[in-house]
Amino acid sequence: MLEILYQDDYLVAVNKPAGWLVHRSWLDRKEKVVVMQTVRDQIGRHVFTVHRLDRPTSGVLLMALSPEVARMLALQFEQHQMEKTYHAVVRGYVADEGVIDYALTEELDRIADKYADPNKAPQPAVSAYRALARAEMPVAIGRYETSRYSLLELHPKTGRKHQLRRHMAHIRHPIIGDTTHGDLRQNRGMATHFSCSRLMLHASRLRLNHPITHVPLDIYARWDQSWQGVMSQFGWQGGIPDVERVEFGSDWRQDSGLTSE
Repeated sequence: MLEILYQDDYLVAVNKPAGWLVHRSWLDRKEKVVVMQTVRDQIGRHVFTVHRLDRPTSGVLLMALSPEVARMLALQFEQHQMEKTYHAVVRGYVADEGVIDYALTEELDRIADKYADPNKAPQPAVSAYRALARAEMPVAIGRYETSRYSLLELHPKTGRKHQLRRHMAHIRHPIIGDTTHGDLRQNRGMATHFSCSRLMLHASRLRLNHPITHVPLDIYARWDQSWQGVMSQFGWQGGIPDVERVEFGSDWRQDSGLTSE
């Protein structure tokens, strides 16, 4: 069972677990457990994707319950009318806040994009970040006797493939657990010393206007146990924004992870 964060007659949002594919893919033809089919079976209705989260990324995943609503939501994503908030754990100490304005060359899949133009010019890409907490752990990974980490809040202003992962790698603070753009020694160290082998990137919050009612929606997704374990070991339980606590009125949304503004 997936955690349903919000559902009405037009759309549904779930907390996608790390490691789950959104839909069946040639990337893993043998994988039978995917988000779309699980949600369809869980709510008894067909669902339609409007955006994507990479397989190793967890968090808020929004889906439509009709093709018409899917087109409306997809347009909101394309026009950057939704506000997306991610959290990430990265290597090293990061300055308080900043903006990464660094164009990205499109990453092509060997099979799915075999007809795409490999010489396409880099696309504009902008990400904002803010450091929430830092930790220095007495664990030697690489040439240093200790290891430093930062917890970041990230806001992608554009929607390029692997944008946050590539931008953090660009400023030499790769996201822990990123096997494509990250630091493999740090990934192994996190798994060995802190029992966490997942990508430390989570889509924590999605703000949008409902495509039919036009009511503002604010959808949150909780961190999983693996993530919470890292927070505990790094001493990050306090002094950071509590993405799980939201003030609600006395209605069903109190238990849903959703509030309307």
